[in-house]
Amino acid sequence: MITRCAGPLVLTLLATMAARGQQAPPSPERPFAVSSRQEVRIDAGFISETRPVLEDSHSYTLPELVDIAERNNPETRVAWEQAKQKAVAAGIARSALFPTLAALASASYSQYSLFVTRFYHENLATFPATLSVNYTVFDFGARGAKIDQARANLLSADFTFNDTHRRITFEVAEAYYRLLDAMSQEESAQATLTDAQTVQQAIEAKLANGLATLPDVLEARAATAQVRYELASIRGLETIAHGVLANVLGVAPSAPFRVEDVSKAPLPETVEQSVQTIIARALTQRPDLLAEVASLRSADAAIREAHSAYYPTFSFSGDWGHRNSYGSQNFNPAISSHIYPYAAQLNLSWTIFDGGSRRNELARAEAQRGEAKARVAVSRDQVETEIWTAYSNLKTAQDRREAADALLDAAEQSYSAATRSFQAGVRTFIDVTTAQRELARARAAEASARIEVLTALADLAFRAADPISAAQH
Repeated sequence: MITRCAGPLVLTLLATMAARGQQAPPSPERPFAVSSRQEVRIDAGFISETRPVLEDSHSYTLPELVDIAERNNPETRVAWEQAKQKAVAAGIARSALFPTLAALASASYSQYSLFVTRFYHENLATFPATLSVNYTVFDFGARGAKIDQARANLLSADFTFNDTHRRITFEVAEAYYRLLDAMSQEESAQATLTDAQTVQQAIEAKLANGLATLPDVLEARAATAQVRYELASIRGLETIAHGVLANVLGVAPSAPFRVEDVSKAPLPETVEQSVQTIIARALTQRPDLLAEVASLRSADAAIREAHSAYYPTFSFSGDWGHRNSYGSQNFNPAISSHIYPYAAQLNLSWTIFDGGSRRNELARAEAQRGEAKARVAVSRDQVETEIWTAYSNLKTAQDRREAADALLDAAEQSYSAATRSFQAGVRTFIDVTTAQRELARARAAEASARIEVLTALADLAFRAADPISAAQH
């Protein structure tokens, strides 16, 4: 008795647990309580995938970082899987050009009674096997339009895949140069800290000899503390930039790795090509724009498919088979038969009236085509604007770098002169600290200006869909 009751009891408990697991949160005031059941832990396991580990002893160049990102960034796999789906859809569309062949085999047994002058029991067993073929002979271009539409969608997905690599390449370069900017700022702040400590030591020595005042020493100590504060902030920004680059690479933000410092590498003085030349080249190779053009081709194919619905479809169908039958009646011997049935049929299907369905479908396809054409125009204008802006930013960055170089040279001379004059007793300590602050600003501006040129070069190459050139020592 206990054994019989255990089964229904277990089923009831399982049903109750399943119903509870599917309930909504009990109220809007409290968060949903996450279950600790096994299936939740399994789903969470998909999130913690193993990430690649970089070598801490190797200084990675920009091309190496791009290669790592292309192999590990999940966005490339998303775009790749989407392109594979479109390729399969194109194969499905092409399959409509071929006939379909199907085989069917079955077995049946039946018994029933015949009533004539008395009841007769009859037993019947059949074993049919059939081979059927169906083929659309002519459909006024409907299948061809579907194939063209699938091919255009595949082409659009391929261009989107290429655009994903283009974006990731730029994201790597942008994060790389952002990290170099933080490293350069740290180097500049470290040099400023050394200068501040040198001045502080000199002032303290003068105070010991009675040649300086206590306020001068306090001012020097405050200047040194201010530089230490700024250095700590810059190091925090460098840590954040390191994590941003790691995220683009597809590695853990806490993963230790080093990058090659090209902040002091030679920079191009001018842009060799005109902005019109760059725009013209971009309009022929930007993958996102080419994807929009492919979508326009898909819309054209959809219009042809909608037009074909107004015409008839001519198809052929046929089957051939073999059937064995066995039957018997009361007081009669069993009878068997073996036949080979076949059939062939030509079909002409033409929808004469559909309540405006085809007309509305055609109108929708034409509207989608108009939208796709407008998107191409929007993308074209956006490409031109982006390149013009990137080109102007590069020109501005180059001018700023020249000005920053001149500013740094002047600030270094001013600080050197102020220091010598202060040692000679001609200038005051306030003059030295003022020159020191200006030198610190000039160092930071010069470091940022160089990275700004590298970033602007990468941005222009990204907007034009050109390869991003890495600066070399």
